[in-house]
Amino acid sequence: MGRTMPCHDVAIVGLGPTGATLANLLGAAGLSVLVLEKEGGVFPLPRAIHFDGEVLRILQGVGLREQALAIARPGEQGMHFVNGAGETMLIRGGSAALGPHGCANNYYFHQPELEAVLRAGLERFLNVQVKLRHEVTGLSHDAHDASDANNAPGVTLNVRDTTTGQGSTMRARYVVGCDGARSPVRQHMGSAMLDLGLRQPWLVFDVVLRQPVDLPAYTVQHCDPARPMTYCNVVGDRRRWEIMVLPGDDREALVQPASLWRLVAPWVRPEQARLERAAIYTFHSVIAQGWRQGRLLLAGDACHQTPPFLGQGMCAGIRDAANLAWKLEAVLLRQAPDSLLDTYESERAPHVRALIELAVRLGNIIQTTDPALAAERDAKFRAGRPEIFELPPQVLGAGAFDAQPGSPAGRPFPQPRLHDGRLLDELLGRRSAVIGRPAALAAAAPATVERWRLADAMVIDQPDAPLRDWLDAQEAQAVILRPDRYIVGVARTGHDLDRISQHLPVAP
Repeated sequence: MGRTMPCHDVAIVGLGPTGATLANLLGAAGLSVLVLEKEGGVFPLPRAIHFDGEVLRILQGVGLREQALAIARPGEQGMHFVNGAGETMLIRGGSAALGPHGCANNYYFHQPELEAVLRAGLERFLNVQVKLRHEVTGLSHDAHDASDANNAPGVTLNVRDTTTGQGSTMRARYVVGCDGARSPVRQHMGSAMLDLGLRQPWLVFDVVLRQPVDLPAYTVQHCDPARPMTYCNVVGDRRRWEIMVLPGDDREALVQPASLWRLVAPWVRPEQARLERAAIYTFHSVIAQGWRQGRLLLAGDACHQTPPFLGQGMCAGIRDAANLAWKLEAVLLRQAPDSLLDTYESERAPHVRALIELAVRLGNIIQTTDPALAAERDAKFRAGRPEIFELPPQVLGAGAFDAQPGSPAGRPFPQPRLHDGRLLDELLGRRSAVIGRPAALAAAAPATVERWRLADAMVIDQPDAPLRDWLDAQEAQAVILRPDRYIVGVARTGHDLDRISQHLPVAP
């Protein structure tokens, strides 16, 4: 006799920002979602403090834009890299103006508040079941019994209630491990971690100001060889110092209040701020080799960890969730080929690796402790600087789009404000989109139009002025967008439109 236990579409292991975002995206799609989290609530202390404009756009896609803005501030003054003499060597730009994603490019926030927003968002979905204090103790791919309609192929999860100690068995078509740097799901999969070259302990010191203090409004990387540090203006009265642990440091003594306040004495005194947290973390730069094994997948810290010098750790995990969510939806709801999920790692891993490598390079600038090398570094930057830089553009690796030389395919499409006041994604929702000039869309082959229907793509043949301007700039007749707002391809001829439409995943 076949199994009769309920089978969820997706089980998510871990309810941090990545898992909670993925659960919101899949819940909004109407999928049956099970979330298993071994802890009993949101971790109450600060951790991640930065997200970027693309992350806010992803949160907008599940109706949480205003809630996220209410607990964040734009990082309008950027990040300054300052040497031991107080000279600014390098600046990462910042602005409160609306960027290409329809929001500021950077925001600062308090992670427990963002997690509360994400968890409250899940309460909207009856199809999302959250089980706190439940730990996954085992995983196995099921043997599929084709004669039993209740036994769809999937994964069996052995789960333990950490409150009662009672065990149970659950099932899902797919399992996504969003379970952190020590990911048990990754360990079960056996995915190796590739080290990209940075492993360094740092002391993270968070305070809440009791009174106004004359501190910079921007982030400062103190590239002082005597003691590299980072200062962050987080949000509200929250401030953070990250302090490099040096070889001769006594780590136990370093986290004692007297030592902590002595380290930050040039900027703040104990009577001016309340110590909220002090802990030593080892900054890693690693990426997993193998984000998918059958019906098991990884996302967030489970498959990559970056030093925090770019503030991209949590951002990368939320991008994973957005990339994976629409593909799971296409496979589970529209019977798209399961092989679509193979494009998840091939698309995301190159961008993640590029960000980690950039963070490592910046870390090498910041963490220079040899005075002679620091002097050489300072002289290099002093010539014609400070230099201003931005993050490299998000470009997908090979995957579900029409890669052509010189094409913007595989990059995010901008989010302009339309004539009716809405942002573009408010019109499109979480659907694919075909946007083009009327004559070009009317000339599409019948099979192409049918593919648009099967892919549930929104067809816009009277585009607003900002969309027409974009087409003009690309000398294009039409563009196709994925649900995650990355460009499938640009059509300059009718033949192009038929070709790039083949990249929209539908049932065989």
